[in-house]
Parts: sequence; structure tokens; C-alpha cells
Amino acid sequence: MFAAPNSFLTRKAPAVAPSSVEYLCVAGAGGGGGNNIGGGGGAGGFRTATGFAVASGTPLTVTIGAGGVAGVGLGVNGTNGSDSIFSSITSTGGGGGGGNVANGLSGGSGGGAGATATGGAGTGGQGTSGGNGGSTNAANVGAGGGGGATSSGAVGTYPSGVGGNGGAGTAFNSVTYAGGGGGASQLTTGGSGGAGGGGAGGGNSVNGVAGTANTGGGGGGCVYTAANGGAGGSGIVIVRYADSFLAATSTTGSPSIVVSGGYRIYTWTGSGSITI
Repeated sequence: MFAAPNSFLTRKAPAVAPSSVEYLCVAGAGGGGGNNIGGGGGAGGFRTATGFAVASGTPLTVTIGAGGVAGVGLGVNGTNGSDSIFSSITSTGGGGGGGNVANGLSGGSGGGAGATATGGAGTGGQGTSGGNGGSTNAANVGAGGGGGATSSGAVGTYPSGVGGNGGAGTAFNSVTYAGGGGGASQLTTGGSGGAGGGGAGGGNSVNGVAGTANTGGGGGGCVYTAANGGAGGSGIVIVRYADSFLAATSTTGSPSIVVSGGYRIYTWTGSGSITI
């Protein structure tokens, strides 16, 4: 059977590989500070952009940053999270929360401070600063919350003793990432974790809550020797582009691969690579 005249006009053009992609790269978050009055861990650095140029046949590496270790013991800071990397893009690990009267550490977002101390600085374009601790090291003081991708950690209060809330994260593909950890409280109310996986701060000998894995959420701080801070949440990398383009020729690291909403979406929770 012969094709009708001009039927070539209705033929679909062959699919080609994309020349650019959209990415999300979130680093591991900082751990919450140790007793006596620990600050919340800062969120992992949050970076995203469209129009990232890619070349067919060239592997693009993916490295997922681990969350920082929580502070355990009097005055021990939480440690910073590890960097996440997508190709040439590096997101900076979140800052650890300050223990007792120690400053929060700087990072993608800064860690919250212990009593009387100063929150850590965030990295421009990736996150915000951690909150300061309460103004005295007396009873009934709260520690600062860790910074998040969107907003800074809140200041710990005195004499109400409430820990500062963790700063809010930022949404990508309808999921929020990179929230800060809550600061600890010498009373009963630790600061809440920031939206995007931040862990709540402990109150009155209660452990800080760990940040949620693969969100870059900061760990919560803790109070008193019976409690420990929460570990920071690990990072994540997501790559997506229109589903009218060809699928990637290869991937490593076992990413989740979904075609939805007009996109091909590749999500890594462990290190690997993608070749377009």
C-alpha cells in the first residue's frame, strides 16, 4: 500500500539527546550540637538550575554527601556534612551545630549556636546562617536553630528557654529539601526542624532528632549529659529533562528513573554517574 501524498508532513521527528538538563544538588547536612545546650545542624547546600549544558557520550559524575556526625558530650560540636557533586557543580556540606557555649560552624547553611554564641555562616547561593544562642548560659536558655536553604535558623530564647526553630528549606519537583535542625532547650520545648528534613531539637534530656536521609536536613541539638544531638541527613542529586528527548545511554549508582509530568527524572541517593 502506497503512502498518501505529503504524508511525510505528519511523521514524527526522530528523538535526539538533550543538549541541556535541569539539576538539583543537595549536600549532606550538619549534625546537631552536643550538650549542655546544643545548636541545630545547618542544612546541606542547595543548588539548582536549568539549562546546564551536557555533551552526548560524556559521563557526568554524581557524588552524594553524607550527613555530619552528631555532637556527643559536653560542649562538643556536631560535624559538618560532606559535599555533594554533580559534574562541575559542588554543593557545600551543612555546618555542625555548636555545643554548649560554642559557635555554630559555617557551611552550605550555618549551624545554630550554643548559649551566648554565634550561629555559623551560610554559603552564598546555597543556604543561610544559623541562629544565635540565648544571651546567657544560665538555666532556662535555648540554643540557635540551624539555617535552611530559604530562611535562617531562629535565635534561642532566654528566659523562656525555647530552642530556635530550624530554617525552612526549598521545594524541587514538589518535595522540600535542606531544612535546618532545631536548637535544644533547657526546658521542655526544643526548636522544631525546618521544612525539608530538619530534625527537632531536644528538650530536658531528650536526644536531638536526626535529619531525614537524602534531604540534606540538619540534625537537632540536645541538652544535658543524658542526651545526644541528631545526625545530619545525607544529600541527594536529581537530573531531569523533557521526555521528548532520548533516555540516558547509561547510568551507574542505581538511580531511580521515572517518566512523569513531561520529564525523564533521574534520582541518586548514592554516588554514580549518568551519560546522556
